[in-house]
Amino acid sequence: MNRQDAVAPTTSISRRTSLALGLAIIATNGVMAHHSAAMFDLTRTFALTGTLTKVDWRDPHVEVFLDAKNDAGDRDLWRLETGAPSWFRNRSLPKATLEQAIGHAVTVDGVRAKDGSSFGYLYRLVFADGEVWDLR
Repeated sequence: MNRQDAVAPTTSISRRTSLALGLAIIATNGVMAHHSAAMFDLTRTFALTGTLTKVDWRDPHVEVFLDAKNDAGDRDLWRLETGAPSWFRNRSLPKATLEQAIGHAVTVDGVRAKDGSSFGYLYRLVFADGEVWDLR
């Protein structure tokens, strides 16, 4: 075996290791940008009725914003996230339907953030006309 042959396996392993490391870093960036369901209290669902004020239709989650009264009678602005826009498109749930509901009463079911803030994950949306979107 000559000197080149002795170096080649190390170089090959090094390239494979570098490639694997690079792919791991790329994959991790996507995971880091996305959070898990661990931030929500999945043991208790809630229902809330209020006025839909905004729809944010973008990746990684569609978000809806709801102005609703709390137990003290004060107004809270809720931010509720759900699946990606592609999830809605694959189920023929159009963005236009959500946008047309802005300014109207809706009822939502979901799970709240563990920190108790007005943030949650949306499971179900009931529009003023009675149309229901089950989002699980």
